[in-house]
Amino acid sequence: MTWGRMPSCAPVANRRWPGESGTRPKLATCATMLFSLASAFGQQSSLAPGGTHASQIKSLGVFFFWLLGIIFLIVIAIAVASIFQRGQSTQDEAAQRRLKTAIAGASVLTILILFGLVVVSVGVGKEISAPGGRGNELVVEVTGNQWWWFVRYLNDDPTRIVVTANELHIPVGRPVLIRGLSNDVIHSFWVPGLQGKRDLIPSRVTTQWIETNEPGRYRGQCAEFCGLQHAHMALWTVAEPESQFQQWIGTQLRPGAAPSDDLQQRGQEVFLSHACVLCHSIQGTTANGQVGPDLTHFGSRLSIAAGTLPNNKGNLAGWIADPQNIKPGTRMATVPLDPTDMQPLLEYLESLQ
Repeated sequence: MTWGRMPSCAPVANRRWPGESGTRPKLATCATMLFSLASAFGQQSSLAPGGTHASQIKSLGVFFFWLLGIIFLIVIAIAVASIFQRGQSTQDEAAQRRLKTAIAGASVLTILILFGLVVVSVGVGKEISAPGGRGNELVVEVTGNQWWWFVRYLNDDPTRIVVTANELHIPVGRPVLIRGLSNDVIHSFWVPGLQGKRDLIPSRVTTQWIETNEPGRYRGQCAEFCGLQHAHMALWTVAEPESQFQQWIGTQLRPGAAPSDDLQQRGQEVFLSHACVLCHSIQGTTANGQVGPDLTHFGSRLSIAAGTLPNNKGNLAGWIADPQNIKPGTRMATVPLDPTDMQPLLEYLESLQ
């Protein structure tokens, strides 16, 4: 009887599996670090602050980075030194006393450092949460929905309340109070270039102050997982001089632009005769839906579908024709349209400046 070769009894951990290589984890780690560095200074970055609150948050982060980095290097240096000195005897009493003293000192220092970090963090937290109003504050109500933002500019005069969606305009140098709400699940309002995160919780109102020092566009994002399209729930904050902001407010208070030619007139008829009016409203028309974003000045907005696509006719056509393909799970219904009606509808919607 001939016996075959017995299978290897080497531990599984010591075997090299097909395709296994120590290079792959290293490459993956390097790629992750490169992507992190590349995204650090983008259009949505807390490392590029545009206001006082964001600058304080950045300063706190930089302070933590350098302090903890130095501590990390010290710990590594001690660990390396202990490796090279492991053969030396530490049985004599003097060495034991030095070791105990070093351990006690390190413990006390660790406690002091942690306490200091807590004090600094709490101090910055109080500063960025403190009321910033000086009697001229702007109050804006931001409501999170799956998956878009309802924005309303509050005013004591009901005729001067502005309603828009997925876009926030603020004046430079003027404090803005954000009143956060949610219509469904927990969302989180976050414009990293201007402030920290603030959760929006159903049946509760949360507040946050933002203020910017310079004009520009700041991208915001829902920072709390809120469902399938959480990653596609963004908004733009446009900071502009007070005069331009007041001009924008004046424009937003007007009803939707009337059609200026036959093509736009046909587009308005298409909009008003289909299911669009069940969800959307356009001031100055019979469309008064309250489920989806207000479209009175849709053509002036930067994006479609809460920051998912740039606002242009091509993207708008794709969004109307098949919203589920662009943003699966969205509550935007697919409205059956005659192919000849699409172009007039696009012309009309983009004319709503």
